[in-house]
Amino acid sequence: MKICVYLGSREGNDPRFAEATEALGAAIARRGWGLVYGGARNGLMGRLANACLAEGGDVIGVMPEHLVQREVSHHGLSRLIRVDNMHERKAAMAAHADAFIALPGGIGTLEELFEIWTWRYLDLHGKPIGVLNVADFYSPLLTFLDTTVEHGFLDVETRRTLFSESDIEALLDRLADSAA
Repeated sequence: MKICVYLGSREGNDPRFAEATEALGAAIARRGWGLVYGGARNGLMGRLANACLAEGGDVIGVMPEHLVQREVSHHGLSRLIRVDNMHERKAAMAAHADAFIALPGGIGTLEELFEIWTWRYLDLHGKPIGVLNVADFYSPLLTFLDTTVEHGFLDVETRRTLFSESDIEALLDRLADSAA
């Protein structure tokens, strides 16, 4: 199984973000699963890849040419796929993945999460999607999504297709169960 992880190219200001990111990377490798991510060596992205690689994991990075220098592409990956633009990046990441996880990150992370969730809603894929709710990072967003259900803009079943866990192993188990 290959897990696509969306996360920040920055570290964030809470050490729990980095700790959870490294623990997730190691846990993916220990399960014998592969990692697909944005291909950077900096921020949480680099920590994730390094932790997975350190445990012997297979890591595929996907990065558009215009970001290779800006985000400083990781040169130690199992494979770096270079694409022309962000649309190709997201499509390649989705094509190589069996499931998706969002960790803390900024607008790029949120955009990727919402796009892949929208693709699922539109039946473009049926792959599981979860957020690792490190230090309650995603709690306000999850509450907002529940509010969209209450106000009739999101149906309950669609809301259920985005799940959240604060425990790494519980999240990985849910992904495995949902992907089967």
